[in-house]
Order: sequence, then structure tokens, then C-alpha cells
Amino acid sequence: MEDTKLKKWIVSLLIFILLSSLLIACNSNNNENDENDELAMLEVDFDVPEHAGVGDTFEIKATVTYGDEMVTDAHEVVFEVWEKNDRDNGEMIDAKNHEDGTYTTELKFDQDGIYEMYAHTTARDLHVMPKKEVVIGEGGEYEEAEDHGYHTEGFHMEFMEPMDVTQDEETTLEVKISLHDEPLENVKVRYEIWNDDESEQDWVDTEEQDDGTYVGTYEFPTQEKYNIQVHVEDDADLHEHQTYEIIVK
Repeated sequence: MEDTKLKKWIVSLLIFILLSSLLIACNSNNNENDENDELAMLEVDFDVPEHAGVGDTFEIKATVTYGDEMVTDAHEVVFEVWEKNDRDNGEMIDAKNHEDGTYTTELKFDQDGIYEMYAHTTARDLHVMPKKEVVIGEGGEYEEAEDHGYHTEGFHMEFMEPMDVTQDEETTLEVKISLHDEPLENVKVRYEIWNDDESEQDWVDTEEQDDGTYVGTYEFPTQEKYNIQVHVEDDADLHEHQTYEIIVK
């Protein structure tokens, strides 16, 4: 009888040790996956030739990754193309999805000049927009012009920079949106927030107030400089954005 009890106790102990080992291994894998998720970033390798001839057809390509994953199902990849200093007359071109993480289109310009372009990329609830330029033929000389980041004629946003922003205290973020000097209502406005030391962005939804004003709140976790990119979209083709900086005390 003593031997039987001892054997049962040993078997129970071995089962307990085995289950504990499995639980520790699972937690370790989960923690590793969580760390990988935290470190993952949406990145776009935007491939544009430095030079092309007048009338030559060439390809531009965006390769989209999220961490080690090729993003084959980006929500949106759109190339915005314009001649330098003339963004208002630019063109938005939907990219072709090759379902292998690459998105392309072909371009051709019929006159000398310098042409600039963004690869507007939205995936995994993030938005990035790398910028490149190509010199066509002999290129050209251009005066330096201020780029407000808008491509919709008559669009304007006014971000109300909060004063005395303090760590871990709720901060009100407010922006006024207008189109042709009239309040722009019933659009989707979100704040994308990050600092230079972090690999992920936080997103803050807003509520529409009176006269095209959109308000959200956020608690900044550390005392440093933060970037805030205001995204404005509607159900059609509108997608505007502008980046601001805030110092947290």
C-alpha cells in the first residue's frame, strides 16, 4: 500500500512538472509574440528612378512590410504625382496590387521638369507616405515653395496647439477644418501620435463639434517631443493630413 501511494505521488508530481513546463513555454511564446507585435512597424520602400527621358515610360514601386511580414492586402496604396511647386494640379493614381507586398504603376512625362510624388499607404490601421522625386529630361529650375501637405483645392485645417501639456494628464486636441472658407462637416478626423523613440503610433478618434471643429483627448505618457499628424477623410476621395509637434512637460 505504501508503494502504491508513493507511485501515485510521483506520477502526480511528474504531471504537475510537465504541465508547469508547458504553461511557462506558452507564456514565453505569448510574450515573444507580444514583443514582436510591439516592435512591428509599417514601412514602405518607395522605388523611383532618379532620372528618365521625356516620353519614356517607367515604373514606380512601393514595397510594403509590417515587421517581417509582406503586406499583401494594404487598405490603400495611392501614388500622388505632381510637378514641383504645382501640387494643386497633381494626380492621384491607384497602385496595382501584385499580392506579394509590391504595388506599382507606370508613369510617363511629356516635358522636361522635376516631378515629386508620395506613396500614400494605409495598412494595419497605420498610414505612411514616403516622398520621392524624378528628374525628367533636362529638369528645370524652381523657386522654393511652402508645402502645406494639401492636394484638395480650397482645403484648410487649423490645429489649436494645446498649451502647457503635462505628462499623464488628459489633453484636449482640437482642429478646425474648412473647405473654400466654409466649415467642413461630416468628415472623419483622427490624430496619429508618436515620438521618435517609439516604433508604434497611437490613434485618437474625434467627435465633431460646431462649425467644422473636431475634438479628441489623449494622455501623453512621457516628457518629450511628440508628432501629431491630423488625418481628414470622407467617403469619397478626400484624404488630407498635416503634421504638428507638441512638447510634453
